[in-house]
Amino acid sequence: MAVVSAPSGAALVLVYQTGVSTSGSPITKQRTLNNIVYNASGQAVYDAAHAIFSLSEYTLLDVCFRRTDELTNEA
Repeated sequence: MAVVSAPSGAALVLVYQTGVSTSGSPITKQRTLNNIVYNASGQAVYDAAHAIFSLSEYTLLDVCFRRTDELTNEA
């Protein structure tokens, strides 16, 4: 039995800082942008994330490119 992997989607996950708590720790939020091109290069995704946040007042902390595959069992 062979398992076949097929691309089913991709998303860009952005983690950014919105402020500082009273104890001094950063307050973070996360935004997920779906329907990203599955085979986009890591550099292109990274550059797009930084371009988006160059228009924002918040500090971008992390950029994640999440790819999803559907696994099927072919007998």
